[in-house]
Amino acid sequence: MTPIILVVGMPGCGKSTFIEEALRFGYTSISMGDIIREQTRARGLPITKSGDVAQELRKESGIDAIAHLTIPKIKKGQRYIIDGIRGISEVDTFKQHFDSIVIAIHSSPTSRFDRLFARGREDDPSTREEFEKRDRRELGFGIGDAIALADVMMINDNGIATFKRQAQLCLNEIGSYEDTKDR
Repeated sequence: MTPIILVVGMPGCGKSTFIEEALRFGYTSISMGDIIREQTRARGLPITKSGDVAQELRKESGIDAIAHLTIPKIKKGQRYIIDGIRGISEVDTFKQHFDSIVIAIHSSPTSRFDRLFARGREDDPSTREEFEKRDRRELGFGIGDAIALADVMMINDNGIATFKRQAQLCLNEIGSYEDTKDR
């Protein structure tokens, strides 16, 4: 059985680029951020408040609340990549339910800020101060522990073409793992 890939990294590190490559390998992507944005809209709040909603969900239902909202979306027999892991509790929750591999993606703060600013999604920071505040919030969720304890660490500071090649190699390795485990 294919392990579920759990992708962790600070905002703007390249998770979306990695996921695009995984889609080419036949994976289905589930974004925990999309689940938070759904919850934000359901509460009648603007998307810019999604960080606050994430904190509220975790206070109301536990630090792994978003993982629990994600699990029902996963169907057996399919290949999944989960985007948006924010802490080791979420990793543990997924590992209790599925064979999982954690891939951490790291990129310098300067590179990440530039990417987020260029991306311009509604909930992306528009100033350095907003960026640093968001980073502190993410670190407060325990994302640093999930990154530190990941099964695979990828560095994304050498351009998109290089990173895509690294992602393809990583996904090939996971495919090889799947092939040997199924025997």
